[in-house]
Amino acid sequence: MKLIKVVGLACFAWLSSNVSAKTDDAASLFSRSAEFSQVKISPGGDYLSAITMKDGKATLLILNAADKNPVHAVFFDSNAQVGHYEWVNDERIVLQKEYLKGWSDHPLYYGELMAVNADGSKATYLIGYQGGQQQVGSNIKKNTAIRATAYILDPMPEDERYMLVQALPWGGGGSNMAENTQKVYRVDVYNGKRRKVATAPIPYANFLTDHDGNVRFVSGTRDYVNTKLYYRDDSSWVDTEKLNLNLDAMTPIAFGNDKNSVYVTASESGKPSGVYLVNIKTGDKKLVSQDKVVNPSNVWINKTTKKLYAVEYENGYPTYEFVDAKDPSAKYIKQLLASLPGHQIHLMSQTTDADKIIIKAFNDRNPGDYYIFDTKAVKLEYLASQKKWIDPNKMAEIKPIHFTSRDGIEIHGYLTLPNGKEAKNLPLVVNPHGGPHGPRDWWGFDSQNQMIASQGAAVLQVNFRGSGGYGNAFENAGHQKWGTEIQYDIIDATKYVIEQGIVDKDRICIVGGSFGGYSAIQSSAIEPDLFKCAIGFAGVYDLQLMFDEGDVQGRRAGKRYLKEVLGEDEAVLKAMSPTHNVDKLKTNIMLVHGGEDERAPIEQFEALEDALKEQKYPFKKLVMDDEGHGFYDDAHRAKYYSEMLSFLKTNLKL
Repeated sequence: MKLIKVVGLACFAWLSSNVSAKTDDAASLFSRSAEFSQVKISPGGDYLSAITMKDGKATLLILNAADKNPVHAVFFDSNAQVGHYEWVNDERIVLQKEYLKGWSDHPLYYGELMAVNADGSKATYLIGYQGGQQQVGSNIKKNTAIRATAYILDPMPEDERYMLVQALPWGGGGSNMAENTQKVYRVDVYNGKRRKVATAPIPYANFLTDHDGNVRFVSGTRDYVNTKLYYRDDSSWVDTEKLNLNLDAMTPIAFGNDKNSVYVTASESGKPSGVYLVNIKTGDKKLVSQDKVVNPSNVWINKTTKKLYAVEYENGYPTYEFVDAKDPSAKYIKQLLASLPGHQIHLMSQTTDADKIIIKAFNDRNPGDYYIFDTKAVKLEYLASQKKWIDPNKMAEIKPIHFTSRDGIEIHGYLTLPNGKEAKNLPLVVNPHGGPHGPRDWWGFDSQNQMIASQGAAVLQVNFRGSGGYGNAFENAGHQKWGTEIQYDIIDATKYVIEQGIVDKDRICIVGGSFGGYSAIQSSAIEPDLFKCAIGFAGVYDLQLMFDEGDVQGRRAGKRYLKEVLGEDEAVLKAMSPTHNVDKLKTNIMLVHGGEDERAPIEQFEALEDALKEQKYPFKKLVMDDEGHGFYDDAHRAKYYSEMLSFLKTNLKL
């Protein structure tokens, strides 16, 4: 394939506040958010669009596809910004309206969907709680209000007039609102008139729609652990339990070749999830694709035919299994992988006839480049980079590792090795991920780890037992083992890279966020001589406190989840809580927290702070009063990164 690189999208610079910024400071360099995201092409191919930042707020830029000149920019006054958006036909976009609040770490979304033509005409308040009257000082007309949080379910670009929206009713409000059953509406994209077409039979709904806009399947959960699948029979939902499929965590992903067949991702007997073809009338099932170690990381659906053509796995490096190698999209991915060696390829957006496709190419050193792929001419045109100030040639390589834990379980992870340094006797930063159940670490660009590696240290990530992505049995093996076996896996991984001669055993620190922050302190209590320093970011430090504070326990499903994954034995919870194990610590400690954190509320930080002070144990702290569970603001993130690097340099002698 001929690879064509052009300047492309240079006209984005007039709207971007990031373009002119230059810095050699590592904290500032790696804390900056992506310059461009959500790059898309309109169904007819007439327009390109992307989210970019202007004055700290997300703005939607629309370009003429032919000459790349700006056509219109969508932005909001005051503290509002553009969120997720979709093309619903070739002239019209529907977008989420978000709000930036000083007390929140992330933009707040109240369910408002706006619609506008590519040229800025026919702007409409499509759906939201502020329906009824015209907006003051605006030409945006409103329609009937709805007390619900609305999301785009299916833009149905082949239908000029309608789209599908799923809405979470507010009900009585409060944290249990998330468990309300969602409704699906058929919405006119020009005037917002809506008609209800379905109501989910279970909370946390994941719907699957067909080409005609019919809602055919839905999966959901009542406890964050077990998932149920339903199919539509006329106007009623039918539970697939009656089929006796013996499959867990079933999620519908695509339709088969007849109306009774559906592809699902599911797990059988605790093994890693696979892709199954299920017949809802006969109960027959067929395993289509499965990896022996990991769940699918992505399933790829032809946007034109809605047929499954590939399954992506990430057992170490990413790989693709083409279940329909004859599908045109499968051929495109193979061509693109050959043209952009060493990169992972994702098809992001396409025209209705798939003659133009927006792709994203990325890897462990490259945050991501966007291209237009002309499938007819077989040409690739460069558009823009997510973070053009990052030089991939100067970034660190990430290598998959695996080892056997002390009790015989195979554990996988990743080791980031600093560029230009021999992999021998390196200082090390262990970086356990959050969760612990559900998330896992992946091969790919990680700003924090690349920043640490730029200072000459290696970084270790561990997909310890309890992590998602390795099958139900592996994930469940971490239940009620937060402070024991999970930490042993992290410690064993650290000792493994020491034994390989890669790491200097006397220069090791551990840094983590959320559950990773908990692990940083808990692992240091278990192995006090292993880590020179530990940084806990937004961590939970008193497991009993999770039943009384934070947004997890506020939900009925959250309480069931905590009882399942933590247990209710007070003695065990204390033994697994850093606040009750301060006397075992020898490590230099730094604690970082957001004052508005709802997931790991400030009370968690204060509990550990009090315990450390009671023991007269010295520690460093950084509290951002107007941040939450993770620092959203670039400047705040840069401050944290700067303090982190200073702390690591002192303790690791970087």
